[in-house]
Amino acid sequence: MRLPLFAALAVALFSGPALAFEIEEQRIYPADPERAVFKIISTADLGVFDPIIRAFQATQPGLTIEYTVTGTTDLMHAIEVEGASFDLAISSAMDLQTKLANDGYAQSYTGAARLPSWANWRNQVFAFTQEPAVLVVSDAFFAKDDAPRTRDALIEVLRANPDRFQGRVGTYDVRTSGFGYLMATQDSRNSEAFWRLMEVMGRLDAKLYCCSGDMIRDVASGKLGLAYNVLGSYAASELATTKGFQIIELEDYVNVMLRTSLIPNTAQNTQAAYAMIDFLSRLNQRPDLVTASGLPAIDTAALQANSSLRPIRFGPGLLVFMDQLKRRNFLRNWENSLLQDK
Repeated sequence: MRLPLFAALAVALFSGPALAFEIEEQRIYPADPERAVFKIISTADLGVFDPIIRAFQATQPGLTIEYTVTGTTDLMHAIEVEGASFDLAISSAMDLQTKLANDGYAQSYTGAARLPSWANWRNQVFAFTQEPAVLVVSDAFFAKDDAPRTRDALIEVLRANPDRFQGRVGTYDVRTSGFGYLMATQDSRNSEAFWRLMEVMGRLDAKLYCCSGDMIRDVASGKLGLAYNVLGSYAASELATTKGFQIIELEDYVNVMLRTSLIPNTAQNTQAAYAMIDFLSRLNQRPDLVTASGLPAIDTAALQANSSLRPIRFGPGLLVFMDQLKRRNFLRNWENSLLQDK
């Protein structure tokens, strides 16, 4: 006897051994129960990626999609350690995605010809957005046009106003956030000001966060005066509906993360994965989806027009801080700066 659609999906999707990685959100987009389910694991919030999933599903009649949201480090653990079965992995942590591919956990796909060469690593890791890391400041702390515009200026403001900013500064906990670790390591390569900023924030009892959304909400409410290295796409999306904060792209430099996808070796529905990679590579042709999702598409002209934007490039440099010894040393220095007497 055929099970009802949702019962059949529950059996198909959730039977088998339990997985240890943390699932933050999960949604099934049902269609034809006779077709293989397309399983995506992603670090992009469901509210952000929902318009893209629905638009893609419209091009694939009958395709049921399971979308699972987890953290950047959990995503890597799911694929590398647990061997979880997913057809596509989407992450904001370029370094972790690159390491997965470099260590043999990704399948190749040679059909993504629409992407510029710098957005495709070894036909295994495919970029489809370019998203800046920004400073988000509260209107309760900064009048319009009064916010610092460089890291040196930010350090000066914080040093000059310790009482005002004590416990009111936020950033990522890079020990647990893959995206936060990526941004911090890139900062350390770009500027000596990074470590001075971390020490100042540490003296101010900086609050540490897992996620951009939490930081943005606390800045908007006035709980925080500012948050550093927030994912700009999430901040812009929140600003469309929430007031009380400003987004600052620092003028000395702006790290630009490329959100990427890869096909894990455990993938079963590779044809759907190929189709999704192709669909994402054409995101710059769908301004409606860019607006709806808040995810900026790959745009070479925009990068060329603004010299302060520094896209994080694929290559061996991304793997430097994945070395266990270098990671331990970096985290020790970070803890000495941020945690200090804690």
